[in-house]
Amino acid sequence: MVTAVLIDDDGNLREGMKAMLQIYAPEIEITGEADSVKTGIELIETAKPDIVFLDILMNDGSGFDILERLNHKFGKITSHIIFITAHEKFAIKAFRFSALDFLLKPVDPDDLQSVLKKIKAVIHQDHDNKNIGLLLENIQKKPGGFKKIALSTSDGIHLFEIKDIIRCESEDNYTKFYIKNHKPVLISKTLKEYEELLKDQDFERIHQSHLINLNELRSYIKKDGGFVVMSDESQLPVSQRKKERLQEVISRL
Repeated sequence: MVTAVLIDDDGNLREGMKAMLQIYAPEIEITGEADSVKTGIELIETAKPDIVFLDILMNDGSGFDILERLNHKFGKITSHIIFITAHEKFAIKAFRFSALDFLLKPVDPDDLQSVLKKIKAVIHQDHDNKNIGLLLENIQKKPGGFKKIALSTSDGIHLFEIKDIIRCESEDNYTKFYIKNHKPVLISKTLKEYEELLKDQDFERIHQSHLINLNELRSYIKKDGGFVVMSDESQLPVSQRKKERLQEVISRL
């Protein structure tokens, strides 16, 4: 049996979540509910759930406050956190940089099942939730100020400095990251998702298969159809429709 708690100051949402879980994830047992930061902290401490469904905004603070206080008190949080949020763009971006799961209100059953499927696959594995520390660091910054990114692979979550990413390459529905002084990292997300996430971090899509860190660009060669040379000596093609945009971006560097 997988245990979970619901922390949200909206009683209707908690009732709705319980009903959805009974239908789509009956193996999950709700062992407690809370409607504030104070009671949420107490609940997590006593129940020690496998999963915490956590609202961002509450009457006496935020879900971030709960994590910050627990993180400070215990050094790490062992529960899997699933944030439930409205369309706060900055918070959503922080979640994505930190490789943390979230559900948008109103919660879609397909999204709920997708998140739970991913968590249940690793529920009994040891994890230190170091990406929660990254999240707490990121929410204190402006969106363009993120310095690190969490990448979730089959063997765990790894944190990298964004500036150390040289390039990203599409492999069907996966993305391969090429990072300084590290072997390539394969992530089960599309290149389009990372293009959207990194576009404000000096990354540029130059081809349907390639996203590059402009700070690691060494040369743009116009012959042979057009290609770039990166700091790792890789030579990457530039698609015809991206050439004008790339030259414009280079002229501003």
